[in-house]
Amino acid sequence: MGELTMSAAGSTGLRRAARESVSGLPREFWWLWTSTLINRLGAFVATFMALYLTLDRGYSASYAGLVASLHGLGGVLSSLGAGVMTDRLGRRPTLLVAQVSTACSVALLGFMRDPGAIAAVAFLVGMASNASRPAAQAMMADIVKPEDRVRAFSLNYWAINLGFAVSSAGAGFVAQYSYLAGFLGEAALTLVCAVVVFRKLPESRPVRTAVEQATESAVRLGTVLRDGRFMSVVGLSFVVALIFQQASVGLPVAMGQDGFSSADYGMAVAVNGVLIVVLQIPVTRFIEHRDPRRLLIISSVVAGYGFGLTAFAGSIGLYALTVCVWTLAEIVNAPTQTGLVVRLSPVHGRGRYQGMYTMSWAVAALVAPLMSGVIIDRFGAEWLWGTCGVLGTVAALGYAVLMRGLPPQGGSLNGPVHGPVRGATPSSADQTVPHRPSVTPVLPVTPSRHPRAAVAAGSAGPSVPPSPGCPDGSTSR
Repeated sequence: MGELTMSAAGSTGLRRAARESVSGLPREFWWLWTSTLINRLGAFVATFMALYLTLDRGYSASYAGLVASLHGLGGVLSSLGAGVMTDRLGRRPTLLVAQVSTACSVALLGFMRDPGAIAAVAFLVGMASNASRPAAQAMMADIVKPEDRVRAFSLNYWAINLGFAVSSAGAGFVAQYSYLAGFLGEAALTLVCAVVVFRKLPESRPVRTAVEQATESAVRLGTVLRDGRFMSVVGLSFVVALIFQQASVGLPVAMGQDGFSSADYGMAVAVNGVLIVVLQIPVTRFIEHRDPRRLLIISSVVAGYGFGLTAFAGSIGLYALTVCVWTLAEIVNAPTQTGLVVRLSPVHGRGRYQGMYTMSWAVAALVAPLMSGVIIDRFGAEWLWGTCGVLGTVAALGYAVLMRGLPPQGGSLNGPVHGPVRGATPSSADQTVPHRPSVTPVLPVTPSRHPRAAVAAGSAGPSVPPSPGCPDGSTSR
């Protein structure tokens, strides 16, 4: 009888915890969450693109790498432009343009046969898919109250990884039937996301009053670049992204050199997705109201040394154990860092600030393969993992210095901006928070998951992974 009572109490506690994790968020957020999940469920191209180019089309691995790089370059170039569009045109129009463009370009990519045409369209896919990230992150910041943002970012991040896990499993079956079906299926589901945005998500951009326009300086890209604290955080985000990118760049190469197969790598890295799906929500409940400075410091160190431990791995079990370590860091870092970016961004400049943050992950996706390749070829994989430990330490020290004097959660580092917001009910903690949502469509061409990220929403992926912290949170793959 006692055991039954304890079991019932435990079940009741789990139900209460689940209820508390999802309660209090606006209805529009859940339309965003649904759209994000649908988008990631259809992310077939990210999984099979490399196999499609090398096995089905017969191109070399070098050419497949070139296509992936061009996709990433497109994301880098579109980040800042999309941020400006988000502030000038609005979150909703930018999302719609990005999603429709992504759907069209992904479908077109499936019909390309000439190598030059494939590379060019892959570049367009990178531009289109990454353009949604600043708008998605800005819209999510608009619609969710400051005290709920870390929880909202975590839930969105969870949806990204759940969708990716399912789509990765399904991509193999789709590819056996038809690669073209994968391209067209992803394009169709991206259009579904655009329909959800069009029908269910009103514009959330705050409206500047005449007084604000007369008294406040306009936020331009130069304003972002002159914001020393924010640009330092962008730099630290780049360092952290370099670490997490090694999951899809350095890790498979190192395991291959140790004699493990691609299937062995898949088994080890699959632990990452499983842990995120299982632990993201309960861990978020634990960290939601804790000091973000301490969380970022600890997660940076754990990420760096989690990858550092890979130098001592000699079996699939040990590799999987190191994946467990840095995945815990990712679960903490992704929503915390995304929340910090929002707190550092002025309300009427959220698009430009999010664009700059997104670019840090996109640039990391370009630099990480070169960095890991040079280090492994010249010095060995052990030096790469040691470098990750150093980078994690540098990031932790940087967060410790930069976040001194950070206002309490919900405070604005750039000063409150009091003004009406289209269709919004201002929060008591942030007078510019409207109840309207965001979407994180991330459709990378590379066979990796980030930013998984990143980061969150938007998705946000490699190209910037939806996993590790990507603004897709997109954090990362």
